Amino acid sequence: MKKNKYLLAATPIFLGVIGLIVYNMMGSRVEPDGTLVEPFFLIPISCLFIFSGMISVVFVSMLSRFKRSKLN
Repeated sequence: MKKNKYLLAATPIFLGVIGLIVYNMMGSRVEPDGTLVEPFFLIPISCLFIFSGMISVVFVSMLSRFKRSKLN
């Protein structure tokens, strides 16, 4: 049961890392008219996922510790 909580809380971190990997794999290119084309939207979305995942992992771990200390 505990592992499922942490796995669910860490899922956004994994999604953010996957987004950054996809961004690096796609790369950027310059069109013949001089326009730069790159998947820039993946950078802020990945950062948002990583930070929200970090906050959720911290929140779940703190909640788990408080519940454990109440039981003792």
